[in-house]
Amino acid sequence: MTESLLTSHYIDGEWQAGTPDVDVQNPATEETIATIPSADPELVREALSAAKSAQDEWEATPGVERANLIRDIGDVLETNVGDIGDILMAEQGKPKSAADGEVEGTLTLADYTAGWGRRIEGDIVPSDNRDEQIHLQRHPMGVVAAIIPWNYPIAVLMRKILPALIAGNTVVVKPSSTTPLSTIRVFELIDKELDLPDGLLNLVLGGSQVGNALVTSPETDMVTMTGSTRVGKQIAEAAAENLTPVSLELGGKAPAIVAADADVDAAVEDILTARITNAGQVCTCAERVFVHEDVAAEFSEKYVAATEDLELGPPKSNPDMGPQVTQSELDWTQSSVDAAVDAGATLLTGGEQPTGTAFESGFWYVPTVLGDVDPNMDVVEQEVFGPVMPIVTVDSVDQAVEYANRSRYGLSSYVFTEDYQTAMRTVEDLDYGETYVNRTLGEAWQGHHIGWNESGMGGDDGKYGVLKYTQIKSVYYDYS
Repeated sequence: MTESLLTSHYIDGEWQAGTPDVDVQNPATEETIATIPSADPELVREALSAAKSAQDEWEATPGVERANLIRDIGDVLETNVGDIGDILMAEQGKPKSAADGEVEGTLTLADYTAGWGRRIEGDIVPSDNRDEQIHLQRHPMGVVAAIIPWNYPIAVLMRKILPALIAGNTVVVKPSSTTPLSTIRVFELIDKELDLPDGLLNLVLGGSQVGNALVTSPETDMVTMTGSTRVGKQIAEAAAENLTPVSLELGGKAPAIVAADADVDAAVEDILTARITNAGQVCTCAERVFVHEDVAAEFSEKYVAATEDLELGPPKSNPDMGPQVTQSELDWTQSSVDAAVDAGATLLTGGEQPTGTAFESGFWYVPTVLGDVDPNMDVVEQEVFGPVMPIVTVDSVDQAVEYANRSRYGLSSYVFTEDYQTAMRTVEDLDYGETYVNRTLGEAWQGHHIGWNESGMGGDDGKYGVLKYTQIKSVYYDYS
């Protein structure tokens, strides 16, 4: 792995170095581990042009051959899990096992997506006219701009490029400038080990200006993005100039509802995991608990105790939780806690940065639990991308659903109950794109991950996550 490739764009099968101008930090140490260049508008145009030139040939390639490339990409990742995971750990801060696990999780995605090589189908529908057939054909969108977030750089990268490729599209990728190195490494390995058609996959580095150039270009046929609701709205507005279709997976404020008959120990374990995974920097994290008054004291006591048993430390030591990714994320977490306490919440544990020599640098925060929380507090309504859990006591599941549905977000939600009628009714009533019953995190590639309300549009994974990268052409055959 050479330094030049770690700070380069990849366009039309060639690496193009630029002037390094954006530092990449290790969030556990604040050390600058690389400096990347930002693509200028001309370079973005070059990448889109390369993708456009390659698209017709890729669309004409049989689906089974596209599937072979998808499997080959999966094989490249499989043989380099530790290498990619090390880079991911250094730039993002997640523990080593979680970093490797993120890469390993994409292997089953590659296997699943490859299966669509023979399954993207159209329809023949009846005509109202004699001697006529109506064919509905599925065609690729064309050139897809994929904008990748910093919290799961490799998982989301694969989540976007593999379905786009199997559907016959070419892709230009822009990773987050906070965590670009693991994506660059994946491109380097693919370029080195596979005979990739020039222009099929392209990589441009940089920040919001690069993203805006991709989104506003008439050469872009579709934008797929995972990130914050604020940025998603900006992308939707910018893409509207050319009526470019967008698929947006945005922020969340996942409620966890604990009914009176729930298995409290199981709920505590699962909800805690769903709160501190990736230091709470997951759009599907359990962000607030609505617990029935009959079990509220037991739940709170056990949740606090389990939180205080968590281990923080250098990601290489494989702790329960690593640091937050940037100083700004850390500052937002702290300000959210301070505001909640000022508004009357009780700090049950945490609420500060850890002390000790291991934490003298880096963006660390102690997992935090808040009690006596009013459901109208900002900490209950606004996304907190950090390890903070407000606990709200409710008198019924119906009240919990009412509070949960007040949110402008609608991505993930969780319900813990031993009663199937409660589970079925609550799932029906929650205004969220996905709901988990008696478990938390871990959507299936064959399912569908989609947010309602301000959590996005378009969705990822499964049948609908593949077909969104296609458009329908209606053909009328009159043979009278």
